[in-house]
Amino acid sequence: MELEDEIKELIINSLGLEDITAGDIKNDESLFGEGLGLDSIDALELGMALKRHFDLTLSSNKEENAKHFYSVNTLADLIRSQKNG
Repeated sequence: MELEDEIKELIINSLGLEDITAGDIKNDESLFGEGLGLDSIDALELGMALKRHFDLTLSSNKEENAKHFYSVNTLADLIRSQKNG
């Protein structure tokens, strides 16, 4: 499974998005607001799921995290950068 698809499945499962499939989530679409429509509570839950699943370290800087959590592609970039050291 590609990393982007794994992230989509994690988003759906960790947030209980029963009406959405991985195919409904575009890699470059915003996860918040006009895009997928997630909110700040979803961001916290997703952050915890990502930390557990991928052993990620997230910044305490809100602006930096907002950039990483923009889309599936930006999350994949963060995960790859941390895995590659």
